[in-house]
Amino acid sequence: MHIEILRLGHRGERDKRISTHVALTSRAIGAKKILFTEEDKHVRESVERIVKSWGGEFKFEVLNSWKSYVKKFKDEGIVIHLTMYGENINNVMTDVKKELAKNSKPVLVIIGAEKVPREAYDLADYNLSVGNQPHSEVAALAIFLDRLTGGTALYSEYNDAKIAVTPSKFEKCVSVEKGK
Repeated sequence: MHIEILRLGHRGERDKRISTHVALTSRAIGAKKILFTEEDKHVRESVERIVKSWGGEFKFEVLNSWKSYVKKFKDEGIVIHLTMYGENINNVMTDVKKELAKNSKPVLVIIGAEKVPREAYDLADYNLSVGNQPHSEVAALAIFLDRLTGGTALYSEYNDAKIAVTPSKFEKCVSVEKGK
C-alpha cells in the first residue's frame, strides 16, 4: 500500500522536533513519503540521516501548493484527514479498509501543525478522529497507520540498512554495518 503524509503547517523552531517525530513515525509505520508546506532544513536533514542509516525509500518533499497536490491526488487515491473533530476511527476504519481493498488506491493522510484550513476538511474523503480529547498528532498518526497497515509495517527490514535492531527479550541487539 502506498501511503503519503501531508504535514499542514510548520512553525519553525517551535515545531521542528514534533515535525521530525511525525516524519519518523510515518516512515516507521509504513508511509513512503512526507510532504511539508514549507522547508525546514533541520527536519529534512534528520529524516535523510535516518533513512541513510536505517534504510528504505522514504522521501521528504516540500509542496508549492498543498491544495493543488491534494486535488490531483484525489484523482487516483483516497485522502484522509486526521482531526480531533472527525468521525470516530472505530466506526469508519472498516469502510476505509474496504474501499482500499476494492481499489488498491494510494492514501494521503493530512495532519495539521496548527489550525487546519477549512479546505482540508472539504477536500478529504474521510475526516477521522483518533479520540476526541486533546492529544499529539504523532499519537493519532501512529494509531491510524497501525490500524491501516494491520501492524505489518512495525518490524520492516531494509536491505540497504546500516543499522538494524533484532528483537530480544533480555538485551539490546543492534547490528551496525560499516561501509555499507
